Amino acid sequence: MTGGSSVAEQSVIVERVEDTDKEKKKKRRSNRRSKHNSACNSGNEARGESSASLKSKDKTKSLTSSMSSSSSKQQELQQTPDRASDVAFNSMPTMHINEKAGSSCDDTAVDVGGRFFWKSWLEPIAYVGSSKMCMDSFLHFQQVEGSAPKKLFAPYWPIEAVNEALEKGEAFKALFRVNAHNRLEAYCKIDGVPTDVLINGVSSQNRAVEGDIVVIKFDPVELWTKMKGSNGSLNNSARVEDCNSVQDVNGPAGNSYKGKGKIDVDCEYADCRSEVLVEKGFYDKTEVTTTTHDYVNGHQHSISDSSHMGLFPGQSLGLNSVERLASMTNQFPLKRPTGKVVALFEKSLRRDAIVGFLNVKQWFSYRELNRKDAKKNSAIFDHEYVTLTPTDTRFPKMIVFVKDLPGCIKKRLEDGDVTIEMELLAALIEDWSPESPFPVARISHSFGRGGELEPQMNAILFQNAIHSADFPPEVLSCLSNVPWDIPPEELQTRRDLRDLCIFTIDPSTASDLDDALSVEKLSKDSFRVGVHVADVSYFVLPNTALDIEAQIRSTSVYMMQRKIQMLPSLLSEQLGSLNPGVDRLAFSMFWEINSTGDVLDHWIGRTVIRSCCKLSYEHAQDIIKGGIVDVEKFNTLKGYPQLHGQFGWTDVIRSVKCLHEISKTLKEKRFNDGALPLESAKVVYLVDEYGVPYDTRLSERIDSNFLVEEFMLLANMTAAEVISRAFPDSALLRRHPEPNMRKLKEFEAFCHKHGLELDTSSSGQFRQSLEKIREKLRDDSVLFDVLILYASKPMHLATYFCSGELKDNLNDWSHYALAVPLYTHFTSPLRRYPDIVVHRTLAAVIEAEELYLKHRGLLKSNNEEDVPRRYFTGIYFDKEAAESPLGKEALSSAALKYGIPSPELLSNVAAYCNERKLASRHAEDACEKLYMWVLLKKKKILLSDARVLGLGPRFMSVYIQKLAIERRIYYDEVEGLTVEWLESTSSVVLNLSGHKRLFKRGGLRNYMALGNVAWVVNPYDLSVETGSIDDCDATYMIDPGTFPLTLCLLSTIHVALYAIGGDDGPLEIGVRLFMSSYLK
Repeated sequence: MTGGSSVAEQSVIVERVEDTDKEKKKKRRSNRRSKHNSACNSGNEARGESSASLKSKDKTKSLTSSMSSSSSKQQELQQTPDRASDVAFNSMPTMHINEKAGSSCDDTAVDVGGRFFWKSWLEPIAYVGSSKMCMDSFLHFQQVEGSAPKKLFAPYWPIEAVNEALEKGEAFKALFRVNAHNRLEAYCKIDGVPTDVLINGVSSQNRAVEGDIVVIKFDPVELWTKMKGSNGSLNNSARVEDCNSVQDVNGPAGNSYKGKGKIDVDCEYADCRSEVLVEKGFYDKTEVTTTTHDYVNGHQHSISDSSHMGLFPGQSLGLNSVERLASMTNQFPLKRPTGKVVALFEKSLRRDAIVGFLNVKQWFSYRELNRKDAKKNSAIFDHEYVTLTPTDTRFPKMIVFVKDLPGCIKKRLEDGDVTIEMELLAALIEDWSPESPFPVARISHSFGRGGELEPQMNAILFQNAIHSADFPPEVLSCLSNVPWDIPPEELQTRRDLRDLCIFTIDPSTASDLDDALSVEKLSKDSFRVGVHVADVSYFVLPNTALDIEAQIRSTSVYMMQRKIQMLPSLLSEQLGSLNPGVDRLAFSMFWEINSTGDVLDHWIGRTVIRSCCKLSYEHAQDIIKGGIVDVEKFNTLKGYPQLHGQFGWTDVIRSVKCLHEISKTLKEKRFNDGALPLESAKVVYLVDEYGVPYDTRLSERIDSNFLVEEFMLLANMTAAEVISRAFPDSALLRRHPEPNMRKLKEFEAFCHKHGLELDTSSSGQFRQSLEKIREKLRDDSVLFDVLILYASKPMHLATYFCSGELKDNLNDWSHYALAVPLYTHFTSPLRRYPDIVVHRTLAAVIEAEELYLKHRGLLKSNNEEDVPRRYFTGIYFDKEAAESPLGKEALSSAALKYGIPSPELLSNVAAYCNERKLASRHAEDACEKLYMWVLLKKKKILLSDARVLGLGPRFMSVYIQKLAIERRIYYDEVEGLTVEWLESTSSVVLNLSGHKRLFKRGGLRNYMALGNVAWVVNPYDLSVETGSIDDCDATYMIDPGTFPLTLCLLSTIHVALYAIGGDDGPLEIGVRLFMSSYLK
């Protein structure tokens, strides 16, 4: 990049240019290993000499470490010919696995402040004989007596330098996302640059953490790294890109069964993130106020090509530089851009929501040895610390000073209570100075024992900033008491639909009923279909305490057996819910639809309805499948709902069947227009009377789900059309951008390689190809589920946006998965705040139309038939009327009445709703993982088949259909196990060996135990072994594999799943090979 020198002169950035001479690299590696071994052998001597030369204040500057490899150093290590990680990793495109990288980085050299050390020296060790705790991994950073603390990180650029660099295009703002498998890697997305920027190593990351908005400077092209997979296969070395949890890629099916069970009907795909708009600001050791109310918990979502921030204020001037960078990345498609963090623009609020465990055993040992010193001078312990290990692997270990602990925790620590290590704690990052390799954190409170369900649930809520407190009195005072009757003035101004056969279809356990359906036959081949949505905007008025609370919460969160509501239950389950047999206020849409699925006309207005019954999805499915034969006996069948009003079961059954036929026509028409469904089976947890899971089952959507989905889609699309035409600058819409084409092409190439024809040229061709593959794989449903899972990974997240924000880019308004130009959310106002905003906007359009007609003398009554023409809400929009002085005045007056936000404010609302939606999704996914962990903890071992998705010389990635998850099994450098990687066939052979190896190459740590990789049973004892497992799933018993085990891509293997962590660390789902051998 040009012009970079002016900025570089104002910074203290240590840059290390890689020597390209291969022989010199080998020599340096040899020297490093020799020095490392020498340093290890003389460790005690080094510690003694260092401690004698330190002042107390100097030691506190070098307490603990978060190290990483620089990009150049990692390139050197990857070229070492004797390491197995240098061999290609053959897999499906872009592995996304929810598990940390195991021992992948144990032996690598790390770079802090331009100096290299071995990563095996990471854990804190109590310094025997010292007056303070120390870490032997930081002996190298301790200062001689009297010297100033040495800076381990480059200081952040001054704000003037940052602004100048942004204006000149020499630096860029971006969202900082950390690889959950390898914290040494982070990625930033620059709008307009097709490839994410790699920020490699703690030195380059410069104290940034997950979710920060950072200012980055690109490295010269010659320092860019080789793109993974550029040689046609992936490398399973220490660096792992695009690490994600499988929960992130379940698509719309993932949301279909959560909580209420309604369908969000717009695909929420893998590379999920929300765009964040921030005010002009800068962080230089101090915080600034931001416009966002809360944070996004970016837990387990895709790193590469996902952290798309868009252009920030001040960055538009550097657009030419963005174009140059895009051109450079296109010129070097096999290279990934790299860079370094030079400033923090906005600190992530995730810094205030750290969850983790304290490590106190070493502190106990140290305190016991120094008890006498403590009595002589209590001040000597002012800088004692313990370390905190976050449960989120993307965050570094942290220092917590003992003097700053809460009183109850500090007392337990002083009393020698070692069980404090089992406590799940909440913390926040207070500071991370350039002199400290670890951030300093402060503990706020304890959730309880980490192995218990309730503390883990509360930690999930805290980590994702889910507001779960009771609604305050000022919020509840905004609502009327029950019983409540519709005011007479509302009955006069609304259309009365209480004589229409209207009913709801929801999950059997739903209590917040948002929407209802109706259908009338107009002629032989035309019908009037109605969708009636709870008129929540009538109760939630703008800028009231209830409105503010709803906006803060933004969405309801469904966490298995627990529901955290956006609105008080008085409103969501009574006043606003479309309960059967009572009069309710609604927003209604009617469409006149012919037999081919064409919409001939529509009507939108505020109504009064009375639902005749509450059907469950199972009831509706029974009707669709013809399960109801004798209608007379149906009224007395146990388990079916009660009917209200004048309608009988004949009316309801006829309506359900008619709606089903129409929905099939609409669905076929939508697919023919290019819609792309990516649906897979959903894991459902079965719980006992105490809410504890005891088993799982796979559940797929049924016809009644699709029936409701089609009409909710139609209502959302209609609402988007109406509000965007009337308020082109102030409509809250929802967009789904096109997928990442590089990843999509990789997936397409993989399918072709395995004889599966896939066309991704458009969403429609994509869907047709997948349908053909489904038919071809009808006897291998597991493989098709895997393909659907990976087809979702290139997809981006659908997000809310303000129409005025993208008024010059109308092509960006579209929804890729639905293949429609306009879309929004309208049908779930009881659980989504954006729907309330859309309701208000629709109410303003209706009001403006009535004002316009009244001023023109055309409005005779509230009856639809008396209105000859609908200028703003009809199927045809009269743009001339809307832009006339009379139309503008009517629209402006209505917008003011209903509190339609300005484009700037609406953009902030959209950004915040994106954050909260993503956070709620992460909370729901984390809760699902928690229930999975509890299930495995109870079963001890769960045996299952698994499919090999990725294979290499160091590890394999597998898909377990029973739990719909991906996991890794590491088998490199395992005691008693030999690994033979066959490059020509991309296969691996695992076999048992009696050879004893004490240490790993290049490090002091022992080889991994065989039991961590495989559960090996003796064939003679197999029945005893499996029978001794408490609660083992006997219905899913499988035979173990045998050694030697030869594996190739897509092989089926047998695995044993088990729970990891709880009272002694973060929750994880472990997986091992299930094997038998006489050598056991």
